[in-house]
Amino acid sequence: MTPGNREARLLALAGVPLVQPGDDICDIVLRAVAHSGESLQAGDILVIAQKIVSKAQGRYVDLARVTPSPRALDLAQTVAKDARVIELILQESQEVLRVRSDVIIVVHRSGFVMANAGIDLSNVESGGADERVLLLPLDPDGTCASIRKTLRERAGVHAGVIVNDSHGRAWRNGTVGVAIGASGVPTVLDLRGRPDLFARRLRITQVGFADELAAAASLLMGQAGEGTPIVLIRGVQYDESDGCAADLMRPKGLDLFR
Repeated sequence: MTPGNREARLLALAGVPLVQPGDDICDIVLRAVAHSGESLQAGDILVIAQKIVSKAQGRYVDLARVTPSPRALDLAQTVAKDARVIELILQESQEVLRVRSDVIIVVHRSGFVMANAGIDLSNVESGGADERVLLLPLDPDGTCASIRKTLRERAGVHAGVIVNDSHGRAWRNGTVGVAIGASGVPTVLDLRGRPDLFARRLRITQVGFADELAAAASLLMGQAGEGTPIVLIRGVQYDESDGCAADLMRPKGLDLFR
């Protein structure tokens, strides 16, 4: 590598099984690392798809057991979605921000502004039910901290952990990967006060470091039937941190668009 060059490696881990409720995510990660011919190293970052974390936590809901509220029935006419799904969206949300055909934008109970409270039917097995959906993980930041702690105990190394999900953006088409949970990596890098190339001090620059890692990993995870929900990132320089994905959420008082 030429002096001054910088590089990082991203590897979509092979050998990840279809995850079932109660499965040990740490065991799955370590088996996938070994299956891919690697061993976990200090400073590695593991980006794990939200969906397999939710599945391991058993976050399935059978729609046959959901009774829509009057508000859900009313919103369903505008959104053109199953009223039972709307009811779950309302239960998972703090606030409804926008409604239009086929989408409802909410403040999820975790604080993230997102479409449909992250409730999904894609890549969700029926499990014998007529129809079921998958909710976001419980306490994504806490889940990442727990996974990181267990990986350290089992592998003997410090590695960062991110749980990512695909979010849309208000002013741009297409979804991108974002961090909804993080542990052991900085989530926001505050560069204010640092000099630029011309020795001018940066005044407002803050980098969504965990989101950038989540988006990079999403390129290898894919969105359909790829079956690669865990990505190992190696070679990114960072200081070990107690940051969490909650740090990425802009306070409501500073939100110019709500």
